[in-house]
Amino acid sequence: MPTRTARTAWTGSLQEGSGQVELASSGVGKYDVSFPKRSADEADGTTSPEELIAAAHSSCYAMALSAQIGNAGGTPESLDVTADVTLGPDPAGGFRISGIKLTVRGKVSGIDADAFAAAAEAAKAGCPVSKALAGVDHILLDAALA
Repeated sequence: MPTRTARTAWTGSLQEGSGQVELASSGVGKYDVSFPKRSADEADGTTSPEELIAAAHSSCYAMALSAQIGNAGGTPESLDVTADVTLGPDPAGGFRISGIKLTVRGKVSGIDADAFAAAAEAAKAGCPVSKALAGVDHILLDAALA
């Protein structure tokens, strides 16, 4: 199986410094990062580790759900998946990812709402990114047919 690579070049201290994340394997872009913007409500054109995790989780989950729907005898026509990743204080000090919410709305044929819900839960459990994030206290799922 392949290995994918991202690289970050950082200069300066945590509060005054900044960096740039490069999606090296795909070459699709370089994105600015900074801690003050990471911990602010507005990103102002800067990404964060949490946004990158959200991107990874939403795309991985969509693929896993598509497979689970197929395994249940259905056909996924469209899946709209959003991952909300929250950064919060760590009781042990510093910060941690305190929660993730996956929201999916699907248009499928060949299965009913109960089978869709079961496929959604199976995808949440089986998605490789969900497995990698097993240390997160809460990964909530809101799944419904559109």
